[in-house]
Amino acid sequence: MPLIEVVHSPDVSEETLHQLGDALPHLVSLAVECPEEPYDRNLQPGDVELRFRQLGPFDRSGLDFVVEVRSKWFESRASNRQERVDALHEGIEEATGLSDFGVYLSLPVAAWSQGD
Repeated sequence: MPLIEVVHSPDVSEETLHQLGDALPHLVSLAVECPEEPYDRNLQPGDVELRFRQLGPFDRSGLDFVVEVRSKWFESRASNRQERVDALHEGIEEATGLSDFGVYLSLPVAAWSQGD
């Protein structure tokens, strides 16, 4: 289950944030798909957590927004993580028409539990 956080400039339009909200769950699921956690294209509650946060008065960023993705480490994910994050960046660019943003993919050793 990927955790996605989007930190954005106050200049990013609400329309763009809606586009990101619509596109990111699928695009990130494709980017982190692996044999250990296959993506069946049928996202359910709890499959992806998506959070948005506007830059605060003391934050510094030269980009319109940064998408940070955290997903459990598996060797099959880690072995080609640069290709995965590059493909995710390209997919976001196609979905939004924007190019002045960054994508950070983190693959920590982690575990997840969820209630019904």
